[in-house]
Amino acid sequence: MTDTTSKTYDDLLQLMETSGHDFDLDLIGRAYRLAENSHTGQKRLSGQPYIIHPVSVACILVELGMDSESIAAGLLHDVVEDTSIELDQIKKQFGVNIANLIDGVTKLGRIPYSSREEQQAENIRKMLIAMSEDIRVIIIKLADRLHNMRTLEYMTPQKQRDKALENMEVYAPIAHRLGIRAIKEELEDLSLRYLDPIACQEIENALELRKKDRDHFIENTKTLVYDRISRMIPNVYLQGRVKSIHGIYRKVFMQGRNMDEIYDIYAVRVIVDTVNDCYNVLGIIHDMFRPLPNRFKDYISTPKPNMYQSLHTTVIGTEGIPFEVQIRTWEMHHTAEYGIAAHWKYKLGLAGKGDSLENRLAWIRQMLENQKDSDATDIVRNIKSDLVPEEVFVFTPKGEVINLPLGATVIDFAYAIHSAVGNRMIGAKVDKRIVPIDYKVKNGEIIEILTTKEVNHGPSRDWLKIVKTSEARNKIRQWFKRERRDENIQEGKAEVEREFKRNGIAFTDDELKNYLLGIGRKVSCNTMDDVYAAIGYGGIQLWKSMPRLREEYLKTKKPVQSLERKQPQSPVKRAAGGVLIDGMENCLIKFSRCCNPLPGDEIIGFITRGFGVSVHKRSCPNVPRNIAESPEPERWVAAHWEGGEVKEEFKSTLEIVAEVRPGLLADLTQQMFTLRLFIHSLNSRETKDGKTIISATITVNGIDHLAGVISKISSIEGILSVRRS
Repeated sequence: MTDTTSKTYDDLLQLMETSGHDFDLDLIGRAYRLAENSHTGQKRLSGQPYIIHPVSVACILVELGMDSESIAAGLLHDVVEDTSIELDQIKKQFGVNIANLIDGVTKLGRIPYSSREEQQAENIRKMLIAMSEDIRVIIIKLADRLHNMRTLEYMTPQKQRDKALENMEVYAPIAHRLGIRAIKEELEDLSLRYLDPIACQEIENALELRKKDRDHFIENTKTLVYDRISRMIPNVYLQGRVKSIHGIYRKVFMQGRNMDEIYDIYAVRVIVDTVNDCYNVLGIIHDMFRPLPNRFKDYISTPKPNMYQSLHTTVIGTEGIPFEVQIRTWEMHHTAEYGIAAHWKYKLGLAGKGDSLENRLAWIRQMLENQKDSDATDIVRNIKSDLVPEEVFVFTPKGEVINLPLGATVIDFAYAIHSAVGNRMIGAKVDKRIVPIDYKVKNGEIIEILTTKEVNHGPSRDWLKIVKTSEARNKIRQWFKRERRDENIQEGKAEVEREFKRNGIAFTDDELKNYLLGIGRKVSCNTMDDVYAAIGYGGIQLWKSMPRLREEYLKTKKPVQSLERKQPQSPVKRAAGGVLIDGMENCLIKFSRCCNPLPGDEIIGFITRGFGVSVHKRSCPNVPRNIAESPEPERWVAAHWEGGEVKEEFKSTLEIVAEVRPGLLADLTQQMFTLRLFIHSLNSRETKDGKTIISATITVNGIDHLAGVISKISSIEGILSVRRS
């Protein structure tokens, strides 16, 4: 992409003339004249005439190879938002297609929102809807963003950081998912200058110091490779490239590596005519240079989700410098550089080989479907989690490849296969070994999901805290929404109580009703039960609105409470975490890990220095038998569980002794999932006398609950004893 920030209409005409494409010059000329007249008198922050911006956006679209309608829409993309021109006028003069493109790009600035985050989410949601109908919307938006980033120096420092962060979180991941490498990398590099200018400058300086040596190394390597390959394979073309600044930044500053430890700073691309030639080139490269182990990736047989295809291998050059070799065909190269835009630039004919334009854009509709039953602001998090560049490739037992974002768990894998597999999941095996439910998958692993035939079995609410992908998160929510309405209502009520208590908010019944119905209307909830149910299954995430509500509550209620405090009041002991501490109100409570006390246990508190009160079982080895004779008796305080039902959850570890037999762990995990237990860890070891000792850390809500769990586990065939450790 060119880096000139100020383009004129003559520049645009020249670009179109040299592009080799046929354009509707009359349509584009009319669009330019309307844009120029509409923006007359308007200035950019740089002081330049505003028309320079839409013309520069149109030039970027020409470089991407976009069609006449896209270029016309690029010229007009700000007239509806920033001038008196109405969308209907655009529709009459330029047709429905161009009007829809402009409408899709236009921000929703005229609609009031309760927060900047919500406004951003709604803008992106609208843009995704428009993308699902016409992908050119996002390509125009990316061109608009890119030119704005090139001229960001004229904005205030805070605006610079806000725009840069939004690019990193939203637009660069979308550009990556669409395969438009040039825009993705430039957006990331420009954004980094404002988010971490010192680190960015360090990398630029390091690259500049090595520029002469780097250029010599790349040119020398290209010559060596070309001389060898061109003798055997016709029409070979070579390119050299240096890793982007942001790419280096991720490895140096985020992964803690030294510049010398990054093996793909330098790369040579070999472009050939056929797929067979690609694999032949790979053989020649490995014959010429020593390949580094575990650095070969075949993205031809297993394309990335953005349809990127290449062979990647890292080798040691003749000067002892590691470098990456990327091998691809011309068609793969066009897709790698321009992604979805290559459909217009090179007319690749995406209908073949199951790679239709419709299939390539299915992820947009999937993201909109996933977001339908959740909070609108989740969409930004979903883009960050689902469209990030880092991916892992794992296999089903039948050899099918499933790609997931880095950090995804076996639960994400199950839901990626099918919602029914996820909903009936009771455990997982990785490379034939049972793993915990929160196990994060790694490249190349073979994963088998263990399921139950029990009809009413479903996911655990705790899975929502574990899963990485929005697809899994929303399928879990949909199951709870569909299957557990009464349970959702109760969970929602408990959540409201917890959040209000945690934030010190005490509404009257009418105030609570008005508040909850107010937030419920945004997700089409008309009754209190609807709102409670939505909170219960996660459609409404109450914690997001709590800081603002608490601030408003303190402004209106605090003066009244101050007056009330003047009246003498009797001291009231309040529970924190379900525990009452004698002589203390609202103190910080933490449960000691040495003994993991549960409701029903006899307990005692210890006043720590700076960390509140640590609660122990009275029988804990760390609690003195005779408090009065202990070194600091004044720090031990009486504590007991709050009366009534305790709504907290607690970790407890069980030690299970069993006979060695096939299928024991599978039966154990099946029973735990039947009991709807959340398993934090599950480990086993064999003893010298032929027994198996299994350690399982689970979540329970009290000593009675734990007793029931122990009873059920004890009934499994081969279990000899179960005790709380």
